[in-house]
Amino acid sequence: MVNGDISLIDLSAIQLKSAAYLVREGLLRGRLIIHRAILVEIEKQASQGDTLAIRGLEELEKASRSFNVEILYAGESSENIENHRLIILDEAKKLNATLITCDPTTAKLAESIGIRVLYELPPSPFKIEDLFSEDIMSIHLKEGLPPRVKRGVPGKWRLQEISDKPMNREELELLIAHLLKEAYTFFGVNAFLEIDKPGVKIFQLRDYRIVVTRPPFSDGFELTVVRPILKKNLRDYNLPLEVVERLENHAEGILIAGPPGMGKSTFAQSLAEYYKQMNKIVKTIESPRDLHLSPDITQYSKSASKENELHDVLLLSRPDYTIFDEIRSSEDFDLFIDLRFAGIGMVGVIHATTPIDAIQRVANKVDVGVLPSIIDTVIFMDKGEVSEIYTLEMAVKVPAGLKKADLARPTVIVKDFLSGEPRYELYVFGERTFVVPVKKFREEAGTPTRQISNFLHKYVPEFRIEENEDTIRIYIPEKYYRIYLRKCQNKLLKLARRLEVNLEAIPR
Repeated sequence: MVNGDISLIDLSAIQLKSAAYLVREGLLRGRLIIHRAILVEIEKQASQGDTLAIRGLEELEKASRSFNVEILYAGESSENIENHRLIILDEAKKLNATLITCDPTTAKLAESIGIRVLYELPPSPFKIEDLFSEDIMSIHLKEGLPPRVKRGVPGKWRLQEISDKPMNREELELLIAHLLKEAYTFFGVNAFLEIDKPGVKIFQLRDYRIVVTRPPFSDGFELTVVRPILKKNLRDYNLPLEVVERLENHAEGILIAGPPGMGKSTFAQSLAEYYKQMNKIVKTIESPRDLHLSPDITQYSKSASKENELHDVLLLSRPDYTIFDEIRSSEDFDLFIDLRFAGIGMVGVIHATTPIDAIQRVANKVDVGVLPSIIDTVIFMDKGEVSEIYTLEMAVKVPAGLKKADLARPTVIVKDFLSGEPRYELYVFGERTFVVPVKKFREEAGTPTRQISNFLHKYVPEFRIEENEDTIRIYIPEKYYRIYLRKCQNKLLKLARRLEVNLEAIPR
C-alpha cells in the first residue's frame, strides 16, 4: 500500500486501469502524479482511434474523486515522447516518487536504479491454466470474438467455442499483462522471450507457447496459447525395424514433413531424445524454442541470433545431429544445406502437403545432382503418425517420360523406403528441373507385355503371348504370320529394344 506518498503513474497503469483499481481497493492514496508526456501519448492514441488509455484515464479520475485522492500533472509536454519511459523514470527519481506501472521491463529498470515500484494488476478475466483440460491443444482469443479452443490431438481435433461472450480489448490486454508478469518473474528458468517487435510478441512460459499480435501487424488484438499435449518416444510410433536401423546408421539428412498440426515437432522431439540416448551430441535450432527436451540437448534460438552466428557456433561445437524446427525462409534453407555439406547430421521440420513438395522446396535451392547428399530420408507425418517414408538415390538413366536412350542423364530417384518402389524422378532437361511421378507413366504405358500386346493387336487379330523372365514369346497362327512379317515385325522389334526385353515370334 502506498499511503501519503507521491506516486507517479505510467502509461501502462492507465491503459490497464491498474491505477484506478488500486485507488478503489485502498492500495493507493496520497498524491498521484501524471506526467504531461503521458497525456500527449494518450491524445495521440485517441486521435488514431485507440481509446483504451483515455478510458483508463477517465476511470482513474472517477475513482480519485470517489476516494478523495488528488491527481496532479507535472513535467513538460513534448511532441517527441518516443523515450517517455526514460522521462517517467527521470521524473520518479527527481520527485522520490513510487512508480505505478504494469510494464515488467519498466518495473525492473526502475528497481535497478533505486526507484520504489508498485507493480500490481487488476484481477485477470480468467486463468489460462483453468482453460487447459487434458484434451485442449491450444486457446485462441481475438478481439470481438468468443474464446475458442482446439480440442483433441494432432490430426484429430475440433474447434470449439467455450463462451458466447466476445472478448474485448481490455480483457485481452489484461490477460496478456498477467502472462507477461509471470513470464518476467521466471525468465531464464521457466520462461523466455523469443520475439518482441512492434505488433508481435512471442514468448514461452513453462509449457505454453504464447503468441500476441496487435495492430498494425494484425487486424485486431489476438492471443494464441499453445500447449503440447503429447510427448512420445520413438518406440511409440511402432516403426518397422528397418526404419529404425536406417535412422540409427544411414539417415543423416532427414526431412520431417507434413501439414500444420500433424505431429512433426512431436516426432522431431522423440528423434532428438533417441539420438541423445545413443550418446550422440544433439542440438536444436528453434523459433520459438518450444521443444521439451532433456538438459543434455542444447536449444538455440534462431530469432535471437545474428547473421552467421548459428552457422559458426554449430560448426565449432561439432554436434552429431542438429534438429531444425522449422525450416521456413531462404536463410533457413541455406543454413540447413551448408551444415549438411559440412557433414553435420541434420533433421529438418518443414511444412508440406505431400512428401514430394518438401523435397521440391529443397531441390529449388540446389543442383539436382547434389540433392541426395543433402536429403537422404523424408518422413511424412499425418494425424500424429508416420505415414510415408521416402529415400533418395542418384542414378544415370533415361528418366520416366523420356524415350530415347541418348537422353540418359543423372536422375534422382525417390523411392518408397519400405516397398523399394520408385515413386518420383527428378532430372534436369534443358534449363528446367522436372519432377515426374513414376507410377503415372507406368500406369499409362503398362507392362512391356501389355505394350507389345496392344501394339500387335493393331495388325494381328489372334495370337498368344507368354512372358518368361526377360523374354516375351508371341505365338502367331500361320495364317497371320505373313501379315506379322510384312507389316509390324520391324516396329515390334524396335519397341522390344526400347523396353529392354527380348522378343521371339513363333508361328503355330
